[in-house]
Amino acid sequence: MENNRVKVKIYGQEYVIAGDMSREDIIKIAAYVDNKMMEITEAAKMAGGVPSNIAVLSAVNITSEHFKMLEEMEDIKRMNIQLEKDAQHYVQLWDESKKNYMEYKEETQAIVLQKDELMGQLRQRDLEIQQLKLSAEAAKTQAQAGMEEMIKEIEDKCRELENSFFDLQMENLQLKREVERYKNNG
Repeated sequence: MENNRVKVKIYGQEYVIAGDMSREDIIKIAAYVDNKMMEITEAAKMAGGVPSNIAVLSAVNITSEHFKMLEEMEDIKRMNIQLEKDAQHYVQLWDESKKNYMEYKEETQAIVLQKDELMGQLRQRDLEIQQLKLSAEAAKTQAQAGMEEMIKEIEDKCRELENSFFDLQMENLQLKREVERYKNNG
């Protein structure tokens, strides 16, 4: 910026202020100093006196405000530094959370795939069990049919044996009679 020269009025007197600030900033600063000097004059009148050196009291007042502002700025800087540290900490926590989430997601996908595979194996085993049950039922039916046929054959053989036994008994009786007859005749 170029060096500005501005005519201002402070506490009733005109001054030319030169500086590299904008014209508006120079006017704003002069108005602030004028306002402070008027405030101190009013405060002194209300207190019952008129201060002899308004400019010095205004300068002390403005300097006091300046130091308070500097302290506030330092506090704000400290808070800003703390906020930046906190923000970095939260960004780090966020990154860790994202990483943990991605690991969890991958683990979950692996578990889902494993579950699907196990469910497929379970369905396969269920089918095998159903087939085994059907085979067992068929074998049982076939065995029962075979048993019934064997029982029928055994029963038939038993009847034959009974008939043969009966025939042998009859033959035995006939032979006994003939032996008795030969004994009696003989």
